Amino acid sequence: MQFAAVIFDCDGVLVDSEVLAIRGERSVLTEMGLTYSPEDYVRKFVGLHDAAFFDMLRADYRGILGVDAPDDFDERVLEGRRRERASLTVVAGAAEALTTARHVFDSIGVASSSRAHFLKSKLERMGLYDLAAPHIYSADLVEHGKPSPDIFLYTAEKIGVAPEKCLVIEDSENGVRAGRSAGMTVWGFLGGGHCYDGHGKRLCGAGAKRTVADFSELVSVFSGA
Repeated sequence: MQFAAVIFDCDGVLVDSEVLAIRGERSVLTEMGLTYSPEDYVRKFVGLHDAAFFDMLRADYRGILGVDAPDDFDERVLEGRRRERASLTVVAGAAEALTTARHVFDSIGVASSSRAHFLKSKLERMGLYDLAAPHIYSADLVEHGKPSPDIFLYTAEKIGVAPEKCLVIEDSENGVRAGRSAGMTVWGFLGGGHCYDGHGKRLCGAGAKRTVADFSELVSVFSGA
């Protein structure tokens, strides 16, 4: 392939955490008067670093309810997310995809919006950390999270590969925009539990060059099948 490195997102790509976070967060937000359809929630918030996520949620709260969000707003939303943590599963085929990618490309990496300690914990719990290491990076390390390109540029620099030689595997519109802004080729991944009807079209609209339905398809493409 024409790429020297492949960079995976984590949530919704390697681990099926987005669908759980969406369920837990939406439940709490509905109780507080903010209602989003699952599709709108995915389109607007998935892929964001928590700092940007909570800034946007607080702006919605103020705009919809006419008052500032309560002081414990962030913690209540995070508690909704934490309630779903025990249900975390690996995305089917993720281990094979990481192993195949390591054989096909010079380097592989993970560039995630997750906070660093959560990122490491999720990958370790799902048995993926050693397969992806050592180039596993959180947006905590950069000034701006996705959809800004910072985390992808940081990862490419650490790997030692020019951005234009990097392939990004992303599941969110915000992530696709980040990868494209970094000058990388992005493929949209549709194997997560949060990928609703029309998700692939939205990823392509955000700049993905193509989509892959799951890791079985991705491994076939990587292997030249």
